[in-house]
Amino acid sequence: MMAGSELHWMSLTEIALAIRQREVSVSEVVEASLRRIGAVRPIINAFIDVYADDAREAAEEADRQLRRATPTAPLFGVPLAHKDMFARLGKRATGASKIMADVEPKATATVMRRLDDAGAINVGALNLSEFAAGPTGHNEHFGHCRNAWNPAHISGGSSSGSGAATAAGAIYGAIGSDTGGSIRLPASFNGLAGLKPTWGRVSRFGAMPRAWSLDTVGPLTRTVADCALMMSLVAGHDVQDATTSRLAVPDYIRSLGRSVNGMRIGIPANYFRDGVSDEVDTLFEEACRALQDLGCRVDIIEVPDPGEYDAIANAISKSEAAAIHSRWMRERPEDYGRHGYSRTESGFHIPATVYLDALTVRSAVVRDFVTQVFSRVDVLATPLLNFEVPTIADTDERDPGRIPAMVGRITRNTRPFNYLGLPALTVPCGFTANGLPAGLQLAARPFAESTLFALGGAYERVTPWKDRHPTL
Repeated sequence: MMAGSELHWMSLTEIALAIRQREVSVSEVVEASLRRIGAVRPIINAFIDVYADDAREAAEEADRQLRRATPTAPLFGVPLAHKDMFARLGKRATGASKIMADVEPKATATVMRRLDDAGAINVGALNLSEFAAGPTGHNEHFGHCRNAWNPAHISGGSSSGSGAATAAGAIYGAIGSDTGGSIRLPASFNGLAGLKPTWGRVSRFGAMPRAWSLDTVGPLTRTVADCALMMSLVAGHDVQDATTSRLAVPDYIRSLGRSVNGMRIGIPANYFRDGVSDEVDTLFEEACRALQDLGCRVDIIEVPDPGEYDAIANAISKSEAAAIHSRWMRERPEDYGRHGYSRTESGFHIPATVYLDALTVRSAVVRDFVTQVFSRVDVLATPLLNFEVPTIADTDERDPGRIPAMVGRITRNTRPFNYLGLPALTVPCGFTANGLPAGLQLAARPFAESTLFALGGAYERVTPWKDRHPTL
């Protein structure tokens, strides 16, 4: 039997293999996860619910199956938990809000069902920014989620619990959603790999919407290999979500071994490093040198200025959020927290013509960006955040009028890829002097997730960051 600390710091791929090879029982793995949850939950506040009894029952049944035959399900017996916005029959999905706390799901979300089919054991529901409406993890109803490396700092949002719980060793991976950076921010702030897939690559059926034209669903994990494995299980067309692509899902696992020698990496000369701190810029430069050492051709290039269409993206996200919340905001405005309300209410003041114009020009903007950039390079590399991860106190704006500026500063480098619908992967690239992780963001043309996994995996293998763990 392995020690609990050995178990909870294993990667998702490692623990899945250990279970298949009968080096450890599923019950031992689940108990180690539940112990770790109990230890870190009061510190980081990453869980809304823990399904201990359900998880133990599922583990006992899995062990009975394991005694009869070697499982073929790729995540057989692996404890996962997910952002509490994915519907599951028999469980509430609160959206970390007062309003949805008593809503009974009528079906199970496709991503949850696909992970169940892969053998995973769901051990809990994870905290998030209310209604997935913020990049910090603040929540006035369930308490703020806290960074796994330093609880005084933000965990990132809106998939805050997904990042903090995975980084703290409580679970082996989690699913989050990303409308403006909500997977990549908590992944980066907690030292994880996190993927915002191409829009339409992963089904959103059963996922609480934030802005349907921008929402994506994807994994947060400790390694790029874990991220590729989870994506291989949840990606693909879904008849229950008409927006999902019918393109075949590549073998993401095999892409991890692909050579990146000669891969063309573009470093934007404009926008993405504006105002970057010296510390973050140094780590970013070191990451770029590591890519060069891998044989990549790294060049500085001009890109179409995302600042020019930031207002267009905001018109879409805020208008759609306001439409989704219109009834509740009329009937129950007092049940919204300060951050959630301020991020949603402004959408009511955007004229319909502005929203429709924003949608109309989007395809031309995307086509122009993809043509100009990805005819010259295979991947864009940027800092994920241009400054050190801030504290909870520094981002807890009391004046609602100041919240949009704070949000805009944090999501500045992530939002462009939501508007463009492009896949973007973040991987850790070091630590700043405050002891918090920094992230390298890699973006590619539509449906080029395999390229991102190949590059991210190669970078991860020559850097030490995935092997560092927080000490809570």
